[in-house]
Amino acid sequence: MATTDIEAITKHHQKKDTDFIRLAVRRMIALIRSRAVGHFLAISLVLAIAIFVRVIYINAVGFNSDEAVYAGQGAAIARVPVYTDIFPVFRAHPLLFQFLVALVFHFGVSDLGARLASVAVGLVTVLLVYYIGNRLYNRKVGFFAALFISLMPYHVVVTRQVLLDGSMALAATLTLLMMVRFAETERAVWLYAAGAGMGLTFLAKETGILMFGAIYAFLALSPEIKIKIRDIIISTVIMVLTMSPFPLSLRLSGVESNKTAGNYIVWQLFRRPNHTWDFYPTVVPPAIGILVILFAIFGLWLLRKNTTWREKLLVIWILVPTAFFQIWPTKGFQYLLPTAIPMAVLAARTLAYMQPKAIDYKNFRIPKSTLGFVFATIVAISLFIPTWNRVKPRQTDTFLAGSGGIPGGREMGNWIQEEVPEGALFMTIGPSMANIIKWYGNQDALGLSVSPNPLHRNPSYQPIINPDYMLRTGDIQYVVWDSFSAGRSSFFSEKLLWYAERYHGRVVHTQTVKLTTDDGHTVEKPVIIVYEVHP
Repeated sequence: MATTDIEAITKHHQKKDTDFIRLAVRRMIALIRSRAVGHFLAISLVLAIAIFVRVIYINAVGFNSDEAVYAGQGAAIARVPVYTDIFPVFRAHPLLFQFLVALVFHFGVSDLGARLASVAVGLVTVLLVYYIGNRLYNRKVGFFAALFISLMPYHVVVTRQVLLDGSMALAATLTLLMMVRFAETERAVWLYAAGAGMGLTFLAKETGILMFGAIYAFLALSPEIKIKIRDIIISTVIMVLTMSPFPLSLRLSGVESNKTAGNYIVWQLFRRPNHTWDFYPTVVPPAIGILVILFAIFGLWLLRKNTTWREKLLVIWILVPTAFFQIWPTKGFQYLLPTAIPMAVLAARTLAYMQPKAIDYKNFRIPKSTLGFVFATIVAISLFIPTWNRVKPRQTDTFLAGSGGIPGGREMGNWIQEEVPEGALFMTIGPSMANIIKWYGNQDALGLSVSPNPLHRNPSYQPIINPDYMLRTGDIQYVVWDSFSAGRSSFFSEKLLWYAERYHGRVVHTQTVKLTTDDGHTVEKPVIIVYEVHP
């Protein structure tokens, strides 16, 4: 065969290969542009981001007080021997999330396992936010909203911890989705599903019942949505039936659990304020994201002519819990977490629907069709930076309830397990450090600051009626001071140190953190000090 014929055949095959590759690329592009694959890729990207910021460094610092309590309840439900006597199953709150933790603990008790259960709750919430934005508006809104929630410091910080509020926010988000479906279709089955969702919201945390008020307000202020009284009654009955396992379990568990539940209600009604009135306005907006809030508010004004029941539902879902907890004297960092979801959807709506002019700068042009993605990227970056600063390990001697773990707590507990005889009793400044000692040290502990007056204490905690007597008789063998509790109560901190000195306290263990001073020097500061005391 001639050389020219061989070259011709070779070129022919090369052309066929090139055509095949081009065809494959075109088909791949068409597949990516298809609706189903577009959904999948968008969700996958958001979930990948959500997983990264929730899992990285997740177990670098040990539990805080609330985490220790809920993990302890989960361990008690799972009948882990060392925890069943230390942590009672029934305390102040329902047990939906603790049952999830108990399922995880059947495969082994660990901080990491409990926290990954909370991460899973957060990821499902992100997924539901995507579908809410998609159902209310379009895929772009769903993608933006899910992206904001996946990176939002408020949601990330809470769903990295063993806290009830993440599961409560998930159940409230599920209820919101059911209300969206009902408003869309006016089919009673979705209202019934919303009733079940409300029941789950209560079972996650009793304060979730506030969202029932949001549903009522929305239906009362939306005459365009047709609803029958019979359907409202059936939905309410379904909600009550879904909630019933908690009061029934209390009833069947004995008199003590019923008494504790009643005392808890009294304590919540009459407890002193734990923060000033400006706590939420100063702490929550930066955690949600200032740009998210600004875009949400700006969109309500910019698109006011297009306002429908959709915006009404989202705004009411924000206002009802915000108004209640602002008035309520008890304030907590994570209490307003359910409001972050509608806030993210409203901000996403603004970015997806606003139509600014294209940006031209020299030879660079950003078409108006892509400006929404540009602004969404800016918002995402503004969320990622504070989130990263919160999740990366850092040394601190101060603590905001609900915002992270306690440095040194796990290490102190490990020391207690190795060095302290079984059956020892510890006295701490308050119940927070006592809970950490119970979880990590597997020893009993009492808080000095727990009031003997039932109206002024959490009924889950036992007061020390006469500290002098218990120290003098040797019933209390160890006294633990910590900087986190001391920062909240200088009086009881000084009182505890006075007892340590009076009863010949000897420092047997110290946990320190490295802090940078104002002049740039690094110093080690004690955050937990364990004293062995003698009569």
